[in-house]
Amino acid sequence: MGWRKAALLTRPSLPAFATALLLSGLTPVHAQAEIRAAPRRFDISQGDLANALRIFSQQADAPVMTFVDIRGKRGRRVFGVLRPENALALLISGEGLRMRPVAGGYVLGQADPWDAASPPPASTEAADAAPVEVEQVIVTGFRGSLAQARDLKRQALGAQDVILAEDIAAFPDLNLAESLQRIPGVTISRDTGEGRQIALRGLGPDFTRTQLNGMEVSASTASGFDNRGSVSRTRAFDYSIFASELFNRVTVRKAYAVDEDEGGVAGTVELRTAKPFDYQGFKAALTVKALGNSVTDGVTPRLAGLISDRWGDVGLLVSAAYSESDVNEYGYRNWGWTPINVAAANIGPGVSATDRDRLVNAKGDARVRAPQAQTYSTWFDHRARLGLTAALQYRPSADTSLDIDLLYGRLSNGRDEFSLASAGKNGLTGDILGTQRLNSVVIRGDDMVQAAFDGVDLRTEHKHSTDSTVFTQVAVNGRTRLSRTLEVSGMVGHSRSDFEGPVFDKVFLQASGKAFAFDLRGPGRDGVNTYGFDPTDPDAWSLMRADTREDAIVNDFTTGKMDLLYTAGPRSVWKAGVQYKLFRNDGYQRRNRVDYDGTPVLPASVKYVSDQRSLIPYIVGDVDAVYALLGQKRDLSQADDQPGSDYSLTEKTAAAYIQYQFDGELAGRRLRADAGLRYYNTRLTSAGMVSNGVTLAPAVIAHRYDGVLPAVNLAWDLGDDVVLRLGANRDISRPSLADLRAAASVDAAPFGGTITVGNPDLRPFMANSVEASLELYQGRVGAFALSVFHKTMESFITMETATAPYGSTGYPLQFLNPGQTGSIIYNVNQPVNGDGATISGVELAVQRDFDFLPTPFDRLGFTGNITYAHGRSDVIIDGKPVSLDLMQLSPWTWNATLYYETGRWGARISSAYRDGYLDGAGGNGNVGSGFHAMNNIDAAAHFNAGRGLKVVIEGLNLTDQAIDQFADIAADRLLARTRSGRTVTLGVAYEF
Repeated sequence: MGWRKAALLTRPSLPAFATALLLSGLTPVHAQAEIRAAPRRFDISQGDLANALRIFSQQADAPVMTFVDIRGKRGRRVFGVLRPENALALLISGEGLRMRPVAGGYVLGQADPWDAASPPPASTEAADAAPVEVEQVIVTGFRGSLAQARDLKRQALGAQDVILAEDIAAFPDLNLAESLQRIPGVTISRDTGEGRQIALRGLGPDFTRTQLNGMEVSASTASGFDNRGSVSRTRAFDYSIFASELFNRVTVRKAYAVDEDEGGVAGTVELRTAKPFDYQGFKAALTVKALGNSVTDGVTPRLAGLISDRWGDVGLLVSAAYSESDVNEYGYRNWGWTPINVAAANIGPGVSATDRDRLVNAKGDARVRAPQAQTYSTWFDHRARLGLTAALQYRPSADTSLDIDLLYGRLSNGRDEFSLASAGKNGLTGDILGTQRLNSVVIRGDDMVQAAFDGVDLRTEHKHSTDSTVFTQVAVNGRTRLSRTLEVSGMVGHSRSDFEGPVFDKVFLQASGKAFAFDLRGPGRDGVNTYGFDPTDPDAWSLMRADTREDAIVNDFTTGKMDLLYTAGPRSVWKAGVQYKLFRNDGYQRRNRVDYDGTPVLPASVKYVSDQRSLIPYIVGDVDAVYALLGQKRDLSQADDQPGSDYSLTEKTAAAYIQYQFDGELAGRRLRADAGLRYYNTRLTSAGMVSNGVTLAPAVIAHRYDGVLPAVNLAWDLGDDVVLRLGANRDISRPSLADLRAAASVDAAPFGGTITVGNPDLRPFMANSVEASLELYQGRVGAFALSVFHKTMESFITMETATAPYGSTGYPLQFLNPGQTGSIIYNVNQPVNGDGATISGVELAVQRDFDFLPTPFDRLGFTGNITYAHGRSDVIIDGKPVSLDLMQLSPWTWNATLYYETGRWGARISSAYRDGYLDGAGGNGNVGSGFHAMNNIDAAAHFNAGRGLKVVIEGLNLTDQAIDQFADIAADRLLARTRSGRTVTLGVAYEF
């Protein structure tokens, strides 16, 4: 985000500034004899004095030099419009130092005993210390943002990682999720070519709390792909809603402290939008880019702008980001894998006697498992993303501040989805008992991996859907100092996320009695289908069915909190606070299905060959034309609610904490620590529709839980450039929304289906965590950090899954598909509180400028990290515990970026790797389901043309990485394998 000044501390040496003083013949004079500098605005947080002096040098536009050792000393809070000499005197007060203005700068020395009513300096080596200069430097671009993020990490008490605005805005990230994947321990899930949700240190999205401008938030979006869960009605924040340009800092807190909200066992992601007092005065910036994708036509725009100014005590900033993108994800998928029964009459003479016997006579687990509805699929999405922020800041004095932040975000999708599947009336979606005739087969182990048939009914699908998520937030943060020792701060805020899917119209066409074969034995896990007719012949296809659906989800947060800070002495601070939080989640899914079985006959004018990238072309129905011809119902009502989808949750949480903070010394080295307790009390109300065996009836269930959460963190400077961090805490994560519902969903399918039962009496996840890290800093050029962590989950929610005839479950037969009876086998899932789980891991992060290389290679640099995590829990399958890796846990993840940067131009290439992971416990005899490993390669380059103008080119997913999903961890059965192409952007950025 342009040129930014910062003050950085050099290693002890005789500074050039002091040499210049000697050569010029100037001598220091007392402050009272010096001409006073004009007042300036200062905003310097209490903390490490060396870091505070860097910030003072930047804001005062003046160098500072010290001839005493300031290591371990603390700078006081400085805020407001002050003369620089007054601001500096306030900053160093209480640390046994005195300030003298000298030749446009300032020199710090040892205070005379009669001048200081403060404790003696921490170090006894001050008289012998070499002079230390705090010089003013220019920090620019990616390299500069890494340096500033490194400084923030070093000064933090608990374990955390930071991305600054220069890093986010400049890197080729389509949304905020992709920016976060650069942080150690963070992995993302992808959908339609973009990042969507994050997992932290091996724990899934529901375990990570997201905070925006000081308050917890949640937001939902949708996937066009059924295999990835479609609509995301979870606690997890969907980061794809926001463009990364709206934020100037993202902090990932991995160590919990009691002055933070409970609810994030994995950690907390803090998002911060830009503020007017982030800049010295007037600031404006504009970015214009064009975006193209290798599997779509044309280009789409990406725009971002910011304008900010300050008028005395008041500042106002407004920013906006808008983008459009066309994405086409396509490939091969199976609906699932299930044991099948084949009638003897359905097997031809080409099948061996051994295979015939097994297919006809095998029972139970000995049955052959077959893929369901072998499908060529395409999902085209036109996506539009708009974000607006406004920030008003009021700074009447150093003791009072008021911030008002407004945010609006809208993500909309317009999808056309196409598929060609062996899923007609006599399809390959379960038992083979109809007109299908098996002519040849290859069975490997228990799996049917190749087969050829006659008499198969195929179908095509064309779905047109639109959805949008609108996110709004208002947050007010304020603070004021009541006395020299007491400060009060508070926040009130409200956020709301509205997801609506008002259009979901799907037309099914059927081609009956066709020859069909599939083969899953090819290299690269790419399935291949062959057809005994021309799928592009419109006369081969007749009307089969039409589906209509609507979705809605609302997430609503209202938060209020107040904190008191009492300074008990130069090294001790007490904090206490109270908080009230109200969270509501409401939603529904409505469906209407009409089966036509070929009547009426569709004219050729309402059929066409699918017009998006696909593995092969085929005929689909024109949704709008077919619906108009049929008079198909499109506006749904409450009578069309899908079983178990219409439910609401309300959580009311009151919390209070007390915390002690210490900043002193241990063994002559600076030690910072906090310790405290937090109490929380949550009251849950779950309302939904519950089966009474005949129909669904309304029910309301209340539940209450509370607890005390302790936390201790410390940071000990073992040396000038070495920091040891230790932490221990207890935290919770609340159960997922679907798990808490007072309802059960019934998801019907041709081969059976799934009933998922809610459990409002679930206890929250409870985790005891310990962690340690050792960090080595190399001045301005690099850092090294090694971290280890362990979490013991005392209470861990797991899934109990079993299979049973639908008629034995007690749910009404009306929820079954046409033609199904109560004897059809269904998966029945219910969340239960398990015995617990553990997760352990290690993180290694390295960042280094290659300044030791000869010119021009000294402009190279590297930043990277690698994380290993291990954790398992039991899943109950058919009444038996099965130990599986934790859901969303990738054992190995790493990121690596090689960069080259000069004042004129720069380039970098980045790799983000995520090991395979599970996303479900499985079903239909499959143990576990998930994703194979992925490695995404991105690159960017820029050229500074001068006068604030920069030209940028960016490339994402340069290797066109496939997303590969599987069923069963042992058999590794193919569920889906899709690609979405490479994305390239070209544009300009201008600042003034």
